[in-house]
Amino acid sequence: MTRSTTRTAARAAAAVASLGALALAGCSSSPGSRDAGRAPAVPLVVYSAQGYDKAMTAAFQKATGIPVRLDDNSTGPLLTQIEASRNNPDWGLLWVDGSTAFAGLDQQGLLLRGFEPPVPFNRLGAENVPADHSYVPTGVTLAGAMVYDKAAVPHPPASWSALTSPRWRGAIGTNDPTQSGPTYPFIAGMTNHLGGVAAGERYFSALKANGLVIHPTNGPTLAALGSGQIRIALVQSSAAVGAAMSDKNLAVRYLNPVTMLPSCIGIDARAPAAEQAEAKRFVEFVLSPAGQKVMQAGDPAGDSLYYPVVSGVRPLPALPPLAGVRVQFIDPYTWGARETAINSWFVSHIIR
Repeated sequence: MTRSTTRTAARAAAAVASLGALALAGCSSSPGSRDAGRAPAVPLVVYSAQGYDKAMTAAFQKATGIPVRLDDNSTGPLLTQIEASRNNPDWGLLWVDGSTAFAGLDQQGLLLRGFEPPVPFNRLGAENVPADHSYVPTGVTLAGAMVYDKAAVPHPPASWSALTSPRWRGAIGTNDPTQSGPTYPFIAGMTNHLGGVAAGERYFSALKANGLVIHPTNGPTLAALGSGQIRIALVQSSAAVGAAMSDKNLAVRYLNPVTMLPSCIGIDARAPAAEQAEAKRFVEFVLSPAGQKVMQAGDPAGDSLYYPVVSGVRPLPALPPLAGVRVQFIDPYTWGARETAINSWFVSHIIR
């Protein structure tokens, strides 16, 4: 028997042993008080690229007694793992930034549909709930925030078109969309704003001709800004605001428009029923008052800098209000279907 077959059989046996207890437990409305009399729980496998995921999985395990195995990585590698294991999946839920990735998984039939947690979504939350309830928004950041050194850039560019000016030759950096979850939505958002794929390709080709610098993810791009390799970084808003909190020489500006970037959780459609039930409890815990406290405390200079999607939860004080910021929503199913092709073009024509 192969290792993967053994794992599948073990998960199935554990699921049968604990499914009845989980079903009964699911009738309670409190995410942390449903463990009396439960058989040994199936480990919940969490694939996540969130800065607060370790704190959240630890809090969930403590509150529920459900064992959690966390695979923390960048979004690109996690999606590659899911694709590689599609015939024998090794994940229970995925938690990353960018609904386009989830729309793509949903279009392949890889996400459990029909689940919406019983929580009071606010306007941002309701806008990001898909019609088939195949994934759940957990927070919103913005794709394409501009962070810069105020001393090196006393007069920052005021429009997206200005970034292609010779004045900014070699000064601008961003991330690799095959590694960084927030970057493909940024590229898709710009392409949507400019009117289509051909226009988007022309724009990013112009940026490359102007010396665009690509690093894998937010961290290395911001490090390049700090070292002076670049003077302007285009990154996720939470990373930008966090960097400006840590370095008072940095400032953040949102050019018009920036793209709404929801963090989402999707549940593996092929996971054992017991693990799916645990994943649903995890979603409910994340969006509960206790879970929101963990999200906002777990990475206070990074991913915790999100706009909440649940009524009654306020963003952290460091976040600027969204009033006055032009934020566009892009259809994740339109742009999720194009992600592979656009990323391939970007790698071939912009990164190389």
